[in-house]
Amino acid sequence: MPSQPAILMAAAPVKQRSGTRAQLPPCYYEGYLEKRGPKEKISRRLWTCLCGNTLFFFNNAKDTHYVEKMDLSGFVSLKDDCSRDRNLEAARLILRMKDGETKLTVANLEARELWKGFLQSVVDLSVPSCLTLLPGQVQMLREVVDRERNRRRAARTPTRAPPSPLSVPLLGEIPSCFRPVSRTEAEVLLERHPDCGNMLLRPGRDGSSLAVTTRQDLNGSVFRHYRVTQREQGGYVIDVENPIPCATLHDVIDALVEKTAGTLQPFLLEEPYEENITFVSSNEENGERILHCAPSSPLPKAPALPPKQERWKPLPRSPAPDRRILSAVTSPVPSSPSSPMRRLVLSPSPLLAQSLTEELKMKLEKRRTSQD
Repeated sequence: MPSQPAILMAAAPVKQRSGTRAQLPPCYYEGYLEKRGPKEKISRRLWTCLCGNTLFFFNNAKDTHYVEKMDLSGFVSLKDDCSRDRNLEAARLILRMKDGETKLTVANLEARELWKGFLQSVVDLSVPSCLTLLPGQVQMLREVVDRERNRRRAARTPTRAPPSPLSVPLLGEIPSCFRPVSRTEAEVLLERHPDCGNMLLRPGRDGSSLAVTTRQDLNGSVFRHYRVTQREQGGYVIDVENPIPCATLHDVIDALVEKTAGTLQPFLLEEPYEENITFVSSNEENGERILHCAPSSPLPKAPALPPKQERWKPLPRSPAPDRRILSAVTSPVPSSPSSPMRRLVLSPSPLLAQSLTEELKMKLEKRRTSQD
């Protein structure tokens, strides 16, 4: 990509949040952006990664922990900002979300078209047709659409119950926030990954029930544990002061989300696998590192070697004819090479030689008789 313009950053670096790049969804595109949110008075130049349908912002390209993220599920529109920038080559965008507008500045017009293409492809799951892009860039967007569609389909697929120390079988499909961990391990998971949710389902301590562990911030981490038991007549119940009956474990999670007005959210620690081979290379001009996707078409096969030719083998020799027969046969034959008689003599057979000898004897006897 072209060299990035020098852009003023905030005076103090932003405090990093939990969440490493290895835990993020697959990255489709990344680069430096100047960002100013609806509540920000000054723009910040941040390394931005489009992972799944979320923008993750880092202080620089080498950081492994992001400082901010923007979920594109609240996307409203994306349009060009034609206002002038102090850098004449820079181009601006206005990303409108449900909670306000965010202004983005990129290096040039070409970079703006690429960012628009990737963002709209991920949001709409289709390649936009109104952008000025090269055929290779359009193909990249098609691959991104396919990868994002598969990622969302996999995220919606309910997971089966993993092995757990429960002594009773679980009924129905198991929510994706189920983790076969202890009470202490559940607290550690929720505290280490606050951006992945604050409520998980786990086996109970007695082995015959389940438990829901939650975490919230109130001058520090506040953990709560709720017992979930299985009823004899079917279904489950949340054992609180006023028990809450639920038909399935999914209903247990939904009931807690509804009772807290969405404050509690299921814990979803995404651990995706890559579907394509990617590699990072550095720009020789500005040293910026860019993620590339290896071509999906198979490599050309090496040309096949010609088949080995067998060595020349001499033909077997025919047995030598009897010299006496040849002397008797060849003496009266004319020396002309075109004579049919000569062609016959070149490869005589015993029967033919005998018949020719008898014929010659008869002719000699006639000649002698005529002379007498």
